Amino acid sequence: MGRLPVLLLWLAWWLSQAGIACGAGSVRLAGGLTLGGLFPVHARGAAGRACGALKKEQGVHRLEAMLYALDRVNADPELLPGVRLGARLLDTCSRDTYALEQALSFVQALIRGRGDGDEASVRCPGGVPPLRSAPPERVVAVVGASASSVSIMVANVLRLFAIPQISYASTAPELSDSTRYDFFSRVVPPDSYQAQAMVDIVRALGWNYVSTLASEGNYGESGVEAFVQISREAGGVCIAQSIKIPREPKPGEFHKVIRRLMETPNARGIIIFANEDDIRRVLEATRQANLTGHFLWVGSDSWGSKISPILNLEEEAVGAITILPKRASIDGFDQYFMTRSLENNRRNIWFAEFWEENFNCKLTSSGGQSDDSTRKCTGEERIGQDSAYEQEGKVQFVIDAVYAIAHALHSMHQALCPGHTGLCPAMEPTDGRTLLHYIRAVRFNVLLPVGSAGTPVMFNENGDAPGRYDIFQYQATNGSASSGGYQAVGQWAEALRLDMEVLRWSGDPHEVPPSQCSLPCGPGERKKMVKGVPCCWHCEACDGYRFQVDEFTCEACPGDMRPTPNHTGCRPTPVVRLTWSSPWAALPLLLAVLGIMATTTIMATFMRHNDTPIVRASGRELSYVLLTGIFLIYAITFLMVAEPCAAICAARRLLLGLGTTLSYSALLTKTNRIYRIFEQGKRSVTPPPFISPTSQLVITFGLTSLQVVGVIAWLGAQPPHSVIDYEEQRTVDPEQARGVLKCDMSDLSLIGCLGYSLLLMVTCTVYAIKARGVPETFNEAKPIGFTMYTTCIIWLAFVPIFFGTAQSAEKIYIQTTTLTVSLSLSASVSLGMLYVPKTYVILFHPEQNVQKRKRSLKKTSTMAAPPQNENAEDAK
Repeated sequence: MGRLPVLLLWLAWWLSQAGIACGAGSVRLAGGLTLGGLFPVHARGAAGRACGALKKEQGVHRLEAMLYALDRVNADPELLPGVRLGARLLDTCSRDTYALEQALSFVQALIRGRGDGDEASVRCPGGVPPLRSAPPERVVAVVGASASSVSIMVANVLRLFAIPQISYASTAPELSDSTRYDFFSRVVPPDSYQAQAMVDIVRALGWNYVSTLASEGNYGESGVEAFVQISREAGGVCIAQSIKIPREPKPGEFHKVIRRLMETPNARGIIIFANEDDIRRVLEATRQANLTGHFLWVGSDSWGSKISPILNLEEEAVGAITILPKRASIDGFDQYFMTRSLENNRRNIWFAEFWEENFNCKLTSSGGQSDDSTRKCTGEERIGQDSAYEQEGKVQFVIDAVYAIAHALHSMHQALCPGHTGLCPAMEPTDGRTLLHYIRAVRFNVLLPVGSAGTPVMFNENGDAPGRYDIFQYQATNGSASSGGYQAVGQWAEALRLDMEVLRWSGDPHEVPPSQCSLPCGPGERKKMVKGVPCCWHCEACDGYRFQVDEFTCEACPGDMRPTPNHTGCRPTPVVRLTWSSPWAALPLLLAVLGIMATTTIMATFMRHNDTPIVRASGRELSYVLLTGIFLIYAITFLMVAEPCAAICAARRLLLGLGTTLSYSALLTKTNRIYRIFEQGKRSVTPPPFISPTSQLVITFGLTSLQVVGVIAWLGAQPPHSVIDYEEQRTVDPEQARGVLKCDMSDLSLIGCLGYSLLLMVTCTVYAIKARGVPETFNEAKPIGFTMYTTCIIWLAFVPIFFGTAQSAEKIYIQTTTLTVSLSLSASVSLGMLYVPKTYVILFHPEQNVQKRKRSLKKTSTMAAPPQNENAEDAK
């Protein structure tokens, strides 16, 4: 046995030996079996005083509820027949140490010995003279106490003497420990149930970041501890701060509490396990800090549906959700209490004090100087008529506790005293352990058809009542907080039933205010958690081509897809190509059509005038080859615009470089021929080799065959096909991304197709430069030179435009348009420089299309040896 129990036993023994009690006063009812009662009739005193102001509801109402229940039990012939229950009711003054001092009187009869004590050695608080007490009653069970701290202190003494105790208001989870408080039971559920209900409420409101506020002591600290533990196990709720209100708060303590709560302003939800006085002072500090409406209170059963904690502080309480063990109003008690008067209620020694407090008057017999401003009581006042009256919330539980003991004694009497009226020797004295067994086995309905709280009164193996709660919210009425009231919004009985439609809030009445460390992330945003704080995060957008997989993860969309506008999923990327109706195709197609028409016209004109001097002088064979190449250059535009397929892709590979190769091969052969003729003429009159038409054709087709062989080898090694390129237009903005339907030709392979042609073009240009000094009478070289100079300029402009737009969103359109226009322009330059003038002469000046007089051999030989065939005038 520890030091404290030893001291308690010694103190109880000393009081019993002395037979002395300090003049604290108690309510006594005579009976065969006596029940003890502990009630907070007065508040805790200040400045060293044990007791303070009278507590009308928590104190007097509850005490009268026990007297009312005893009257009913004693008047019930079916319950404990022949046995009258008596009582000894004490005031705890809402202080655990004082309550312990009072409760020691319950055990005096168990350890009292004979003999007189020394009265001189007794000192009573406040100088009250000691009074020799009457022989103490044997208390068989105790109803109370109210505060958990008081019940814990008293339970440590009562268990030593095997006296069962049933509390009507103590809810601390610590009292569920049957190894330490094995004789303690309660008709209210423990705070572990209440804490679970409060966690369920917080989660139902969508809050995940709250602070806790507790009064120092078993009730507040145990309640918060249970809430924290359950919220941690359930997950999804984080505790921003846990603040404790000292038992003896210093001035400014509550302002400090509010300042600490504002250190985490996002934690607007405040879980409060505190006594009435602390609740009221917290609300006052909130008003003084000008934070009305900021905090969202979730109050425990100490707040419940009481008016006193929020009186004149209604605006600060608007929206507060409170919890209260499920109970019913006892109509019989209302009728009983409202008929109490000074005349018929002399057994309650504190009733006169209640009368003065309730009716704001003074009794003439109260002694001392009467304040002239306070009226005198007449004794004719009536409760509920001349004063406000509302049944206190724990009245029903006090009655349940009394009936639980009565039913247990009744069952014990039937078992130990069968057929006996009144007490039998087996119950004198009553064994506390046996009585505890019967208390834990009770199950009954009292006062109401289905039990005083809507369900039967019963206890589990730890002496706890089932968890059943009503949930209230303090709401303003017609915009006025002062005229508001508590509105039932739900229930909890192992599971929460909360009517969200009934809830009302400041601001938007129907929108639940947030109490979250971080606001929910929007669509397409992932949570980036803050280390060490599981309810706090930063929202990070799933940007680019990523989409939101879950609330914590972003992933990239597959290559052929792009994210939805809100980045919550993926969708197919649109596929585009250059179409016939596209604005980008208008200019290339126009140039190609005009070019083909011009080429066809010139070729037809040449063929019709095939034997005329101008046609013959142009070199008919190479001219037809060159015109065929120009025609193919124009025709490639239609292949570039056509929808890609295997056949189109094969034709593109073959014809893209074939037209230019054929054209530049012919021009190179012609330029080389002119250059060789006049270079040879400077040295001798013998013509150079390979200048005949047949030789020229062989050279041209030989040069062209290299391009054809290369393309055929490419077609064999890599068969052509169409592809959808999703990377070509994979822009920074996914909304602009497109898949491009095209042939399997990269930019480099496309330039490779033209590379050989460009080589021929450059070579031809070099020969054109070398042949720039030929006489004007041999003017074929100059048009070829101008053609090649212009063509080089076109292709020099083409290359930077083509590769400079490789990253553009319009790449497919710009590059295709640039390529086809460049091809058409180069073909048009060749056509315009070499054949349009000749065609003009053939068609509009046929008189000039005649054979010129031959120069003298002497003059010609000085310049060059003329060719000896029908095309000798090609050099003119």
